[in-house]
Amino acid sequence: MTYRVCFVCTGNICRSPMAESVFRARVEDAGLEDRVEIDSAGTGGWHEGEAADPRTVSVLDEHGYRTGHVARQFQPSWFARLDLVVALDTGHLKALRRLAPTEEDAHKVRLLRSYAQPTPDDLDVPDPYYGGPEGFQECLEMVEEASTGLLAAVREQLEGRIA
Repeated sequence: MTYRVCFVCTGNICRSPMAESVFRARVEDAGLEDRVEIDSAGTGGWHEGEAADPRTVSVLDEHGYRTGHVARQFQPSWFARLDLVVALDTGHLKALRRLAPTEEDAHKVRLLRSYAQPTPDDLDVPDPYYGGPEGFQECLEMVEEASTGLLAAVREQLEGRIA
């Protein structure tokens, strides 16, 4: 049984492709790549068809993460095939829950930083788009921190499916 996760930010060129790359590496390191499917999307379609922001690609390359991304917009129909929709900030969380066709689908949406240990006071991963490279580095650090807890939660879900 495959567990499907989709990371969602605004335009799918900065935060969500970064989270997708980092989490994919965590899943591969854990040997779960055959059981977990990972992708990303944006709440809006402004950047559909574009590659990730060059600053995102740069910070990911600098830290040894693979990239290769094409932006797309999240579609409500995707809820049917997804197990978990990971929002990068509270604005995305609210937008995605409004898009959810059912209450059950709305419960699939979680904030990425809610998986960080200890859980931070501010659960948003700030949008680095309008800033310099330091914002992308900060974003990566937040994503990496939360990805460890997210992996533990996904692993728990996978084990629950087997039991």
